[in-house]
Amino acid sequence: MFSQIKNSSVRTGVFIFGAILLASFLGGRYAQYDPNLQSSPAEVHYQGPCKAHLFGTDQFGRDVFSRVLAGGRLSLTISLCVVALSLIIGSLYGALSAYLGGVWDHLLMRFVDILLSFPLVFLAITCMALFGAGVSYLIIVLALTSWMDVARLVRAEALSLKSRPFVVRAKASGLGPWTILRHHILPNTFATISAFAILRMADIILIESSLSFIGLGVQPPQASWGSILNDGWPVLAKAWWLSFFPGLAIVLSIMSLNLIGGGLKSHREQYS
Repeated sequence: MFSQIKNSSVRTGVFIFGAILLASFLGGRYAQYDPNLQSSPAEVHYQGPCKAHLFGTDQFGRDVFSRVLAGGRLSLTISLCVVALSLIIGSLYGALSAYLGGVWDHLLMRFVDILLSFPLVFLAITCMALFGAGVSYLIIVLALTSWMDVARLVRAEALSLKSRPFVVRAKASGLGPWTILRHHILPNTFATISAFAILRMADIILIESSLSFIGLGVQPPQASWGSILNDGWPVLAKAWWLSFFPGLAIVLSIMSLNLIGGGLKSHREQYS
């Protein structure tokens, strides 16, 4: 797919996001400092960017560069896991709803409409406040509150696919519903949901950072971009680097993913 796309925005997005991925998952292994290592000398606390500490240090003397890399690794892992789980749940739900049709389709989609009436951030905050914070809870909660759009998208695509000749032939040959969904309908929805998945990943990064910022996401001493921002905002005037560098990482990640997703979407619309 990517080899056929000449859109410069997609190439720019792939380059930026690829650099962030490499830095987060590979660069962290070669970082000079442990992201959670605290330094006792007071002169190391709130040290500005310098040769020894490229992004400066925080209130505990921890190296911000190492923490941004570790935070990126955790934030990106969370977003990837959430998007993967929400795609699985939403795709199966939407395809099943379209295949069953009739009353079942109506009931299943009305349930989706009810869930979509609540803002995603509100649902996530409520669930995290009720069931507790932490990485595992965060992934589960975000996945369970972000699959509904996928279900609607896959359902619309599956409704057009179920009347295609190859699906009709599969039904006539005696194949069961699950086999038809798995081999004939779901694989043909991939092109539709690929761009949506990339755009949704940008949303999840922002939501995860927001939850970690207010203390309902990743918990100390683990670092995520949102939790590092939370450390920096009270001392923004004297230690700007604490908020600037994780904030820049969030902005670049979301911008690059939107460039990729938007380019893929426009490419598909152009050649569909």
